[in-house]
Amino acid sequence: MKKIKRYIGRSVAGSILVVLLVIVALDFISELVDQGARIEGNFTFKEVILYSLLSIPSSIYDFLPLASLVGCLIGLGLLANTSELTVMRAAGVSVTQIIWAVMRPILGFIVIGIFLGEFVTPTSDQFAESRKAIALGHESALQGQRGIWNREGNEFMHFSAVLPNGKLFGVTRLQFDGEGQLESSTYVESAIFQEDHWFERNGMRTVFHGDHVTTDFFTTNTWHSELSPRLLDVLVLTAEDLPMKRLYTYANYLERQGQDAKEYRLAFWQKALQPLATASLVMIAISFIFGPLRQVTMGFRIFTGVIVGIVFRTTQDLLGPSSLIFGFSPFVAVIIPILLCALFGWGLLRRSV
Repeated sequence: MKKIKRYIGRSVAGSILVVLLVIVALDFISELVDQGARIEGNFTFKEVILYSLLSIPSSIYDFLPLASLVGCLIGLGLLANTSELTVMRAAGVSVTQIIWAVMRPILGFIVIGIFLGEFVTPTSDQFAESRKAIALGHESALQGQRGIWNREGNEFMHFSAVLPNGKLFGVTRLQFDGEGQLESSTYVESAIFQEDHWFERNGMRTVFHGDHVTTDFFTTNTWHSELSPRLLDVLVLTAEDLPMKRLYTYANYLERQGQDAKEYRLAFWQKALQPLATASLVMIAISFIFGPLRQVTMGFRIFTGVIVGIVFRTTQDLLGPSSLIFGFSPFVAVIIPILLCALFGWGLLRRSV
């Protein structure tokens, strides 16, 4: 029985790896083309290649559920086409045992996905974005929509580039009074976090007194803020690219500042429940093999897997923003597609065997 389980596991795991390799390779080429169109200044083709390579961990994490679905359809489909599943069933191997044999490698991929999402992709993505910003010359000035904005009380901040080591480039801080009038503006070339404060270098501070303006230049300055490097790392990336711990911490920070944190709560639940999402998609794949896709071509299985994956992702993408607009729980928005997939797969599986 152990040999049968290992055989099924190798077949499924091998198929998932092949599918993941193909999808990630296509996404890498697409990223090369997209970033290649933005070459300018020091952002050369070499930097484009490095940026695309650093994006690979995120690509693996994002496409892992889809690759698990399609790979499971292919791996089990090959066993079904050669009647090996039928022989296994005739030899006394139950459907439950086959499901567990499939889930064992899936659990391994889920662990890999959690590791990538929590420890690898946040650092690689931040390094890629910061390196790109510096290569394009955005570290020296406030340039429209480029860079990162943040609000802390009545102070609005803009950072042109944020490095993973807690160093900032092109920091602009605008201080307003309670009536929304600009009191002062500060610009510094760079800042680095030391112990419990920011150490600023080469800056200029302008104070508005109503009828006149004063400007002071400084070489070094101390800036105290509740914003730490860990919270700043959150601003560099989209909510979907952040680890769960930072999402939770930053959501609490936003709520203390009186700002809306629902987007980060939603991203937190999407990451926390992704293992269940992967398992539910695999359950559908298994039910398809024992049911309607038992005797079909491999191309049709792949097509079906892609369609199911797209429908699942689209449903999540629709319910997620809907929870932000209509005010219902982000947890409910994330769990509904997962439960529907699991129930549909389980129901189809019970009906087929």
